[in-house]
Amino acid sequence: MILSSISDASSATGGTKSGDDAENLQDDLNRFLNLLVTQLKNQDPLDPMDSNEFTSQLVQFASVEQQIYQNANLEKLVNAQETSQISSMVNFIDKTIEVDTERFPLENGQAEFTYTMPAGAKSASIIIRSPAGLTIYEQDANLDQGQHTFEWDGRNSAGQTVADGEYSAIITGLSNQNELLNISQTAFGRVTGIGIDNGVTSLFMGDIEVPQTKVLSVKESPTAAAAN
Repeated sequence: MILSSISDASSATGGTKSGDDAENLQDDLNRFLNLLVTQLKNQDPLDPMDSNEFTSQLVQFASVEQQIYQNANLEKLVNAQETSQISSMVNFIDKTIEVDTERFPLENGQAEFTYTMPAGAKSASIIIRSPAGLTIYEQDANLDQGQHTFEWDGRNSAGQTVADGEYSAIITGLSNQNELLNISQTAFGRVTGIGIDNGVTSLFMGDIEVPQTKVLSVKESPTAAAAN
């Protein structure tokens, strides 16, 4: 029966989009059946209702029910794929990744990021900002063309140690023609977690969430390398 099938679908897919659709369909079907029974009770025996109309509506309910089942199966497949994907990425945890971003984690008073200086730089600065967006450290950048690695010891411009957490590095500079330079950056951080949201896989460096597509390289974390 359609009614029992919808009930089974609703309980089997509870808490999902298809489960909500199944519950709504069951409510609609209940209202339709109550109305149909009332009409049958009050119909004129000499002029009975045309059964084709409500039969057609029942067929439509059955069609929607089948679509809900198909959607539920697709949701199960997607969930299985996401679970498999997370399992396959567990090995990333505790590894250090290089990410195409200006945000980086300060962990145990250590942080590392890179910047690539284009040719023709006249002046450039490294600016580190706090989670609140305040500048806490600044120094001149290397003007030589190419990639440079900067290791920060977690001290601000006054020499005071700041707390571990999320920070950002801004590399800004001018060319010999006094034009703003396009300086690309990457940051390093230890992977502390993995998640999937709407099919997008992300890795976590502390509180910093980065899409997997922005990961440029993976290497063993310094603490793990020292232990080995």
